Amino acid sequence: MLDIRFIRENADAVKAAMQNRKADVDVDAVLALDARRREIVAEAEELKAERNRISKSIGKIIQEGGDAEAIKAQVREMGDKISAFDEELREVGAKLKEGLLYIPNMPSETTPVGESEDDNPVIRTWGEKKELGFEPKAHWDLGAELGLFDLERGAKLSGSGFPLFTGKGAKLERALIQFMLDLHTEEHGYIEVAPPFMCNAETMTGTGQLPKFAEDMYSVPLDGLYPIPTAEVPVTNMYAQEILDQELPICHTAYTPCFRREAGSAGKDTRGLLRVHQFDKVEMVKFTTPETSEEEHEKLTADAERVLQKLGLHYRVIELCTADIGFSASKCYDIELWAPAQDKWLEVSSCSNFKDYQARRANIRYRDENGKPQFVHTLNGSGVALPRLVIAIMENYQNEDGSIDLPEAIQPYMGGLKKLEK
Repeated sequence: MLDIRFIRENADAVKAAMQNRKADVDVDAVLALDARRREIVAEAEELKAERNRISKSIGKIIQEGGDAEAIKAQVREMGDKISAFDEELREVGAKLKEGLLYIPNMPSETTPVGESEDDNPVIRTWGEKKELGFEPKAHWDLGAELGLFDLERGAKLSGSGFPLFTGKGAKLERALIQFMLDLHTEEHGYIEVAPPFMCNAETMTGTGQLPKFAEDMYSVPLDGLYPIPTAEVPVTNMYAQEILDQELPICHTAYTPCFRREAGSAGKDTRGLLRVHQFDKVEMVKFTTPETSEEEHEKLTADAERVLQKLGLHYRVIELCTADIGFSASKCYDIELWAPAQDKWLEVSSCSNFKDYQARRANIRYRDENGKPQFVHTLNGSGVALPRLVIAIMENYQNEDGSIDLPEAIQPYMGGLKKLEK
């Protein structure tokens, strides 16, 4: 979250940033709560000091044979007022914290200002669109014909958006996960972790999923747990409430399934694997110093790109503008793959620099060169998400006879198999 002192001292800049983000937040209401909280603290401290001063006189009055009952009554009355102040302070403090949790991060100074996703600039592209020489089939037709997945039976088990991979399709999922984990650990220097797939509300709050996006998540109310929407949540919160003693940056990668209700996206891109409620993903998470986070953000994005380069897939990198950037992010690059049968770009990775926003929520710190605790900067990126990666492989590497060539980099993970065919 944003530091209330930063908001107080930079109110106009924060309001302008929220306007650029198209964020519906009341900064003035948060500042009013902050002002009232400080007033309560000042008034309560003044009253406590006065009560202590008066209380000290009671003993002296009694010693001198005087009647101290009136002063005792005054002290009790002060105590009641102090208790009322304490109760109001708790209420105002809770409202202030809630208000701060709903304010998104400040966009980076280099994040382009824009009105919508149409204003996201393309930073670079890699590779070329494949000329197939025939009318490409959509991945859902290819998958059904080759027995790679069975969406109807998946829907029977759990509802739409829960794909069932079968045969070589299931093996392809597993192979891609292993390929990406090996790449990130052996070539990019990440340390692999295998985190829990469910987290509590405090953990979800630490990375910004709660309270803002509660309706987009699945939950297990009786246990107070949430199936994770991304490995970013448990991996980032591994170090919640800690002062790190390791040298920064700390780089982790993890495979997890991801679960997302995406309540506001009903009816959008629902065919095949385009938009699903459960999917596999390999994630990258970094903890850095403020001085190195921008450089590490570029490296993290390059690490995600390397996955696609090794698979020979045409992609582009776009930078999200202020109106399209994620709630917790300060700067974000999206990587999009070209899918010929869809005739459009499909997002396969978001690489974000959160600066100290998540670290403040989760209280993750390190010691600077002077030994003083400071908030780390957190970064994360998909390295990469499976459904649209699978779509791109199927549609770009398809042949006219309906078979699918496998990229050379993935063949060893498929037991040497070079082609998917009937």
